[in-house]
Amino acid sequence: MYQPVRNFSQGFIKPVKMIRSFFVSILLLLLCTLAATGQQKTSLSELLERTKTNAPRLVTDSAAIGIKSAQLEAIKYNWLPSLKLNYQADIGTNNNLPGGYFSYGIVPSNSRVRADGNSSSVFTDLGIASLDWEIYNFGMFKAEQRVAASDLEAEKLNFANSQYNIQYNVVNDYLQLLRLNDLIQIQYQNILRNIEIRRTIRSLAIAGIKAGVDTSIAEAELSKSRLIYLELNNQFKQVQLLLSYNSGIDSSAIQPDTLLENRLINTYADDGTFPPDTVAHPAITLYRSLYQNSLDRENLVKKSYLPKISLQAAAWGRGSSVSAADEFRSLGKGIGFERGNYLVGVGITYNILDYKHTRLQLKTQMAATQYAQKKLEEQGALISSALSQADVELSTANDRLREIPQQLNAARAAYRQKLALYRNGLTNIIELNTALSVLYRAETDYTNAKFLFCKALFQKAITGNQLTLLLNSLK
Repeated sequence: MYQPVRNFSQGFIKPVKMIRSFFVSILLLLLCTLAATGQQKTSLSELLERTKTNAPRLVTDSAAIGIKSAQLEAIKYNWLPSLKLNYQADIGTNNNLPGGYFSYGIVPSNSRVRADGNSSSVFTDLGIASLDWEIYNFGMFKAEQRVAASDLEAEKLNFANSQYNIQYNVVNDYLQLLRLNDLIQIQYQNILRNIEIRRTIRSLAIAGIKAGVDTSIAEAELSKSRLIYLELNNQFKQVQLLLSYNSGIDSSAIQPDTLLENRLINTYADDGTFPPDTVAHPAITLYRSLYQNSLDRENLVKKSYLPKISLQAAAWGRGSSVSAADEFRSLGKGIGFERGNYLVGVGITYNILDYKHTRLQLKTQMAATQYAQKKLEEQGALISSALSQADVELSTANDRLREIPQQLNAARAAYRQKLALYRNGLTNIIELNTALSVLYRAETDYTNAKFLFCKALFQKAITGNQLTLLLNSLK
């Protein structure tokens, strides 16, 4: 008598657990969905603006501008003269012989020549003020400033190009976030469908219409759907972290604008054309500035060969314990200036034999200029090719978008029919799961089609230097 009661209790409790598990699953998924939809959306424009100021790579690049700016400021003062002041007090002998010598390093000056040697000590002091001012060098100062200015301009344009290029990464990550958000929603619906199928199978199994093996298959499919859902959520969070790294916004606060794709499709699905602005493209302006910088360096090399005119002046005073009559006085007499002199002159310096070295430098720099010109031409060709590729991809994406709805509608109809047939015992679980898989694939294909269209559209806008125009058209 006890065993039947236990069997009846188990048979009664099992459906209760199934119903409770069903509602718990629905509640958890619903809470996750509400939590995601309830958060404030982060627009693509906001992310791009935050990236321009917060991206670590751009912060590093901006420091290089400060270096070039400081170098330009320093070069502006290359024209300043060299004014040196020197004072010294010395004690030693004054015992010299005539003869010339090369001064390697510091050679003490001892100008007096005597017929007889004298090892008496002499105390002297000397004060000198010397001026060396390169007053004219046929434009070399200006050439140096132009090179420094073009260095700074090239660095600024390199920073602007980095800003522009990083926008592609942000746009691509943002579109990936939209795609993953759509796939998560699709997977959520797929879980609900699997729960519905499992509930249907259990009802039919209890009634003896279906075999218990169908329940096991349904459980396996439901578990697989939940695992995919977890993996998609993980990928979603990883992309959030990438966007957070570049923008400085907390990753959990980055939620995509789910209406962006539809706005883009509705606006540009049949007319995704906007005129490119390749002349002002950051990459083109950067390479153009590098070419100009190389030309400026050519001019600097030419100027370096020209003569240099300098103004030179010196004034000095001297005292010595040796008198003008060559008397060795007490050492104290060497303190204080007894004689003073000055010398002013204009000199010209021209290294005639430097011509060959300068020509070799100029030849090397001209080769660098030619390389910069070729890089400029190459960049123009790359942008032109990328625009053509973007047009082809955009055209294919348009065709794909027109075809996908037919596949999606047919898959939805097939799934509903198979589910109805299964409930009436007219088909098996394998065919029902096949129909569910076809529907799931059609929904994911539609999501991928929207993603590829938006990606191609932004690729064309970024390549054609019209990203701002595209974003402004969506406001």
